[in-house]
Amino acid sequence: MFAATMAIAIVAAVANQLVPIHRIGAVSAMLLAAVACAAVWFVSREPATTSATLADADLPLLSQRAEEWLERQRPALPASATRLVDDIARKLQDLPAQLVGLDSRAPVADEIRKLLSRELPNLIEGYRSVPGSLRRNARNGMADADTQLVEGLGVIDGQIARLTEQLGSGAFDTLATNNRYLATKYRGDDDLRG
Repeated sequence: MFAATMAIAIVAAVANQLVPIHRIGAVSAMLLAAVACAAVWFVSREPATTSATLADADLPLLSQRAEEWLERQRPALPASATRLVDDIARKLQDLPAQLVGLDSRAPVADEIRKLLSRELPNLIEGYRSVPGSLRRNARNGMADADTQLVEGLGVIDGQIARLTEQLGSGAFDTLATNNRYLATKYRGDDDLRG
């Protein structure tokens, strides 16, 4: 946007030096700059993540896309699910750093992909498919839809926490191994010099 605005300003300044453009020319240049900025913004913005496009997201971006998708679903969810949606969103914010170096063929990567791109959307879309007037009614010995949604979100929240712990413990073990290596190597050298 800045480059387009600057280019239009430079062209207008040069044109003004050659032939005075007066107010109409200046206003036209400003309108052209506004149209150029709007066009750049429209072309450069990313389309909204949908449940269908979650599965196509690269693994390091999957948790961010899932969080964006989940935030857009929030208005359709009951107030009782708000705390869990917040907890899940916080956990999803911590996940990208752990996913960057993860092999996309690893079993834990497949589990994360299924959880965030299939199971979470299926749960929420299943809830949304229940008519609003029936969501608080228990049916056939099962809990009402609101309760089922909250229970399902609780399971997903717990699973994300477990996967984060699993990925984090691998990083913690690597850090501990590196620390032992450094301590052995450099403290051992001090002992040899002393």
